[in-house]
Amino acid sequence: EVQVVESGGGLVQAGGSLRLSCATSGVTANDYTIAWFRQAPGKEREGVSCIWLADGRTTVVDSLKGRFTMSSDYTKNTVYLQMNSLIPEDTAVYYCAAGLVCGMGPDTVWGQGTQVTVSS
Repeated sequence: EVQVVESGGGLVQAGGSLRLSCATSGVTANDYTIAWFRQAPGKEREGVSCIWLADGRTTVVDSLKGRFTMSSDYTKNTVYLQMNSLIPEDTAVYYCAAGLVCGMGPDTVWGQGTQVTVSS
């Protein structure tokens, strides 16, 4: 029932910006979080950010604060990840995850991922 679909990835030059979208369905705004994760080549998946849909509160990992921000548009059932000042190290497949605990619980539903490639 719950589904998430990422979009917005692509190739961008270092220093540029990109906005990823996560379209959701079957998600209860009062209960759910939507989290962004990323997985770079040869590395484990890491958490990026999370949003509580009930009130729009967000958290971003310390290493990405100031460059990445998360938001939601409740009229479109869509969550966004705004990525600014991109660097090649940001290259990864970015996933969104719907669940109760920011992608950390067994209830998590994952999207298929969207590739972000940052060239130097």
